[in-house]
Amino acid sequence: MLMALSTWCDVEAYLERSRSIILPIGSMEQHGPTGLIGTDAICPTVIAEAAASDDPDILVGPTFSVGCAQHHLGFPGSMTLRPSTMIAAIVDWSASLRRHGFERIYWINGHGGNIATIAAAFSEVYAERSFAGADSSIPALTMKQRNWWDLPGVMNTCRHLHPKHEGSHATASEVAVTYAAHPEQVRNIELTPKVAPSGGFTDADDYRRRFADGRIGSDPTQATVAAGEEIIKVAAKALREDFLAFANRAG
Repeated sequence: MLMALSTWCDVEAYLERSRSIILPIGSMEQHGPTGLIGTDAICPTVIAEAAASDDPDILVGPTFSVGCAQHHLGFPGSMTLRPSTMIAAIVDWSASLRRHGFERIYWINGHGGNIATIAAAFSEVYAERSFAGADSSIPALTMKQRNWWDLPGVMNTCRHLHPKHEGSHATASEVAVTYAAHPEQVRNIELTPKVAPSGGFTDADDYRRRFADGRIGSDPTQATVAAGEEIIKVAAKALREDFLAFANRAG
């Protein structure tokens, strides 16, 4: 069940049987010459929607599509939020859902650069109720963050499909997922070097200087629609099981 394609009546009826929701969260940032700028938002969205397919007990909310990606601003199209802005937005999203009666929010994340900020936002949400005291009228809210690649079985599948040169940014696996979702966007481009260099970086200018085409350690030309479909299938099954366990957990 997708919130964006539901009416308020549908959501009200859903809340009679479940108080939990999945929110995809990602980023809008370059993914090299063959990867889509929306990759980190597309991946968790596609996986969440596949997990919810034909299941009335899983509700997927809107995708939080712009995250913390300041280090990608050297590449046109990349967008970012300051950590403080992202924290405030997550707090407001969470408060809105709590207002309607949601008690558990499962954030399925697609961007490693979001992890610390999401954790800080959770602390802000919990602190509001903690400061209010034991007699607070603010309802309790339980939050969970999970990276889609950390779901059971996903990395084993990715390693099987791409045993060499997966890299750490603009990976073959994440590009494959976006190709499965949008096959019309497959980019058959020869990359030089075929395998990107690896290493660290500081700010946006340093990133662009060290990794001229945006990739880090990867060869995304390995990505195929078929590989993406297999990854989505494994990830969606794992997400469905993990979310329903979270939704049905007492306390």
